[in-house]
Amino acid sequence: MTSTIQQRRESIMSHVYRLGHVSVRQLADDLAVSEATVRRDLHGLATEGLLELTHGGASVVRNSDYSFISKSMRNVNAKQIIAKMACELVSDGQQLFLDSGTTCFAMTAYLRTKRGLSVIVNSIRTAQELQSPGVSVLLLGGQYRPDRMDTVGPIAFEVLERFRGYRAFLGADGLGRDFGLTSVDIDSASIFTQAARNARECILLADSSKFDHPSLYKITDFQPISTIITEIEPSQEWMSFFDDQHVNVLYPKESSDTPNLQE
Repeated sequence: MTSTIQQRRESIMSHVYRLGHVSVRQLADDLAVSEATVRRDLHGLATEGLLELTHGGASVVRNSDYSFISKSMRNVNAKQIIAKMACELVSDGQQLFLDSGTTCFAMTAYLRTKRGLSVIVNSIRTAQELQSPGVSVLLLGGQYRPDRMDTVGPIAFEVLERFRGYRAFLGADGLGRDFGLTSVDIDSASIFTQAARNARECILLADSSKFDHPSLYKITDFQPISTIITEIEPSQEWMSFFDDQHVNVLYPKESSDTPNLQE
């Protein structure tokens, strides 16, 4: 599937998830494509079980888990800002780990321009988007989760245990000063805990909605985190906390696109 088709289908799924139901005509107008093209995309998505066809359109599949799609639709601009800034820290020839979250997924568009990268992932979506002559992708095996298009479990854990010396880029579902980085998913939390433990450096990607909203499962505390990247300056309480933890804070200046690094 070409990138254009994939992007169009993800946009369709965004519309369907947000509205519950969409019409062929509405999608054609919004996406600036023909109704025939929309119908082909809808049929393809329906065949994959991602939506239900209706008369003249499509609807959300009842009782389906849209966790990745749901997350990818939240704070889209913030994730793009964070992802671009994160990739500015990456040089050719480095070894990286990217978690399977949507913010790290947003890094893929920028990483494809690099050369000599080796990237460890447990997300098939991320692996596909990293397809480039300059990028070598190491995909962890394990239990496959179709709804998230990633791998988890003891096999993935065992394979990841063999890697050292990489820079880990980690997201989180929530952050707490007393609890650290957290996830709503125990399987993902286990993998990312291991990734943080084995990394030579950990960089946290977290938009402002994650602050002071910890989730159930702890990934790690802030001790292994060298830098956090977010889209706006955190509160004074968080800035003081990061200073105490010796964590650099990277965010855009209000007056320009140039990142501002607080040490």
